[in-house]
Amino acid sequence: MINSLKGILICILTLLFARIISYNLGFYIFGLGKSPISPIVIAIVIGFILGNYLKKVSDYEDGFAFCTNYILKIGIILLGIRLSLADIASYGLTGLIIIIPCIVISIISVNIFRKFFITSDRLSLLIAVGTSICGATAIMALAPLINAKKEEISYAVANITLFGLLAMFIYPIIGYYILNDHSLAVGIFLGSSIHETAQVAGSGMIYAQQYSNPKVLEISTVIKLVRNTLMIAVIPFLAHLSFQINISENKKTSLSSIFPYFIIGFIIFGLIRTFGDYYDYKIGIELWNNIIQIIKALSENLLIIAMSAVGYNTTINKFKKLGLKPFYLGFFVAVIVGFVSIIAIHIVGINQQL
Repeated sequence: MINSLKGILICILTLLFARIISYNLGFYIFGLGKSPISPIVIAIVIGFILGNYLKKVSDYEDGFAFCTNYILKIGIILLGIRLSLADIASYGLTGLIIIIPCIVISIISVNIFRKFFITSDRLSLLIAVGTSICGATAIMALAPLINAKKEEISYAVANITLFGLLAMFIYPIIGYYILNDHSLAVGIFLGSSIHETAQVAGSGMIYAQQYSNPKVLEISTVIKLVRNTLMIAVIPFLAHLSFQINISENKKTSLSSIFPYFIIGFIIFGLIRTFGDYYDYKIGIELWNNIIQIIKALSENLLIIAMSAVGYNTTINKFKKLGLKPFYLGFFVAVIVGFVSIIAIHIVGINQQL
């Protein structure tokens, strides 16, 4: 019991250090108000390093397990407060026309090419959901449903982190020249093709500052939130796909046992946000905004705590066994998603709209 509490405390302290490092990177290194490197990623790195070089860390595995099993799910439920139907109405439907093909093709691509890159079923599913939906959050949401190993989770997160960061710096340039600085088209491109929410925000800020077009930041953020909410459909689908794989391996698993019920909580908080925004004059606008910010901050902090636990539970020896080929798969699929996004934008003619 004491060791479990110590493990939870270690993850909380890691959260604090990750936030400090992320802020300083964003403010002093990149010169941005918000760091393009998410504290979630930094927390994993800290946990991974300390977990491999401090032998006593393994004594606190029960605390880490509590963080990845329970704190994670609470964090995902609270994420629903970010969704307001009023916020996404102006761009959401247009964005879906581009987002859905990107998600479908990325999942199909992973399924087709995973054998070529010799990637396990579980890891390929994690790469698919991380690339197609919302990075680390989606990976962590799917992982317990498919019984993913700790090293597979960390590998998938490392995968989407690396290629998401590359896209964060490269895609604003591509968007500017290929999409002719069209605010809606560029915003949809960034929001539909870059993995992490923090990376999309960073990319939007880079574009806004480099090309003096702040509208892109607003649009890309909304598109990313719309994309994130689609995990309500994609995660159960991938969990069901894993269920079918398990049948072929003679493992008995009921669909009810793999359905992510915490997503229902996510939807409930989304409805709370929508009705709260509508009746904020009764609640008090300032009070309601403060409530939203508190829940947002709590959700993000809980997710960082859970991700640090993943880092502490991952050992280098197990990580090495997976090899480099899954990284090639992740890179290949990331490029496909970006390519599909641009092609779809041109086909629909978004870049021609006024």
